[in-house]
Amino acid sequence: MVLTAAMIAQAFREVELPTSTIIVQPPGGETLVNIATLVRTEAEPFTRTVTLLGRSITLDISPDSYTWHFGDGTTLSTTEPGQPYDSALPATAYVSHEYASAQKASVSVDTTWSARWREGTGDWQPVDGTVTTTGPAQTLTVRTATPRLTAAGFSYD
Repeated sequence: MVLTAAMIAQAFREVELPTSTIIVQPPGGETLVNIATLVRTEAEPFTRTVTLLGRSITLDISPDSYTWHFGDGTTLSTTEPGQPYDSALPATAYVSHEYASAQKASVSVDTTWSARWREGTGDWQPVDGTVTTTGPAQTLTVRTATPRLTAAGFSYD
């Protein structure tokens, strides 16, 4: 029998893919309105070997894109997983969102995976289609704060 693109695509769809967990900065489940809230995830490429028609097939699976759900009706699609805060980087280096009002937001990330395959040491070939995994939601409390100048410096209410 001949391996078909449909067989390879089905094998890819049956691979257990990791769930991407959203990481929010600032940490602690709270942020402020009108301040950039940074998000990221740690999805990494990996390989799996499957057997089809008695033949060993290697799947090279990679995160392709991310859809960020911010819990206020806003979503953002990116090809980057985001990154932790680094004061040396410009604001444009991050995946971020600013909330306009105080609320409890349910934030999550969906990761879309793509793959390529080969038999033995043969040439890599693309797998038809993608697979999307939905990450678990986290509750983020968005608060307002009013700065107050005091003898000791700034405080926030």
